[in-house]
Amino acid sequence: MVRIRIFAGSVPTMARILVVGDVVDDVIVRPLTSVTPASDTPAAIRRRDGGSAANVAAWLGWQGADVMFVGRAGRDGAQRHAEALSRFGVEARIAADGEHDTATIVITLDGRGERTMYVDRAANSALAMKDVPLSAWKDLRWLHLTGYTFFDPATRPMAQELVLRARDRGVTVSLDPGSVAFLREAGVEEFARWTSGVDVVLPNLDELRCMTGEDVPDRAVLELSRWYPTVVATLGDVGAVQMTPDGFLVRQRAEPADVEDLTGAGDAFAAGYIAASADGLDPQHALRRGAETAAIAVSRTGARPVLGEARSAL
Repeated sequence: MVRIRIFAGSVPTMARILVVGDVVDDVIVRPLTSVTPASDTPAAIRRRDGGSAANVAAWLGWQGADVMFVGRAGRDGAQRHAEALSRFGVEARIAADGEHDTATIVITLDGRGERTMYVDRAANSALAMKDVPLSAWKDLRWLHLTGYTFFDPATRPMAQELVLRARDRGVTVSLDPGSVAFLREAGVEEFARWTSGVDVVLPNLDELRCMTGEDVPDRAVLELSRWYPTVVATLGDVGAVQMTPDGFLVRQRAEPADVEDLTGAGDAFAAGYIAASADGLDPQHALRRGAETAAIAVSRTGARPVLGEARSAL
């Protein structure tokens, strides 16, 4: 039987967090009329800084976390993306790749803010251990990775090496699976094998169902806990649920928001949850921080915080 517990708060302390993975140029397309196949459709088109891992780092920095981001971009984008992240207080180490362009994702939005994505990984596929500086491990408490680095055969060995090094140092490792399509292609058990050693997995509802074959979230997080000690699942407008290592369920309702764009909502949630957890807050407070951060994210277009935006809601 699954048990439910409400946890009391604790006093936070600042923690060092490392995020490694994708940095991307997002091209966001919102059709303004019905789409006309094989012809013209009026649309609002915007370029935004993106990449799941880089987005998490940006939201962490926006919250005041002590965070380093490591990634790889083309010569056209390395400095630009590093400067963009530094504005949020992130220590960005983005290698400039002389052979590949900066990764690009074209995102089309429907009337509900739901997304269809077209992905060109480009320089992300060249990310390697040599891009991770030794200083990244100093006083490190938490490492965050995304599934994209594991799905790509070129970067999978690096991701697995990062997990091993983190575990040797007693560093907590979290993972956002990132893509239902890629999960199905790889196979769930294979993905679980690739990501062995991860402490905290953060799937959304679709990923949770894909990884477990269970439609009921409570049963699904219990099933997924066979592979990962802590499961934190986001359930859309229902909220979020966590299965702790000792078998307790912790629930959090979604915060109200006027949804403009769901791009980056999971990244914002992950950042809120990680920042609170790394600073020693209990699961209930960490889930609440995640929900509050996600509510801010979905209320505008793009996957990053707005510079200068107040953090009073957190």
